[in-house]
Amino acid sequence: MMLSFHISIHARSQEVVEAQTIQLDRGAFQALAVPQAALAAPFQISFEEAALALGKLERLFIEPDGSFVWTSPGGGLTWQVDGNLFDRNGRLLFVDLKGSCPSDQFDRLLGALGWPATPVMFQLVREAVFLDETEFRRHAACETKS
Repeated sequence: MMLSFHISIHARSQEVVEAQTIQLDRGAFQALAVPQAALAAPFQISFEEAALALGKLERLFIEPDGSFVWTSPGGGLTWQVDGNLFDRNGRLLFVDLKGSCPSDQFDRLLGALGWPATPVMFQLVREAVFLDETEFRRHAACETKS
């Protein structure tokens, strides 16, 4: 399954709970209620550890500032993910991602951030809405409704 997204990935703290169902261009989704303090919850890994883990993915090129691009292998389905790591106080704070890739490749990217041991949540950048993993994957797999 191909996923298409423009998101920020954050570590999910225990204060985050389900909120109301909202209507988006790709359908109805269960949003998350995210207290302001929860946005400061870092991942369990450092910026450097995340950059090192991401750099081990084939065809992923990462710069010292945390910006990266990951491309598909040649000769088949074409995809690309552009991203940027952000840190605070020595820990990875969140990751911005834009692009598309197969679900299994997305899992590899998340794994470099400590998932599934570290729960995550996804902010849809354009809509400014937070979704849990299940709802995000459902959203990212949908085509935009006309």
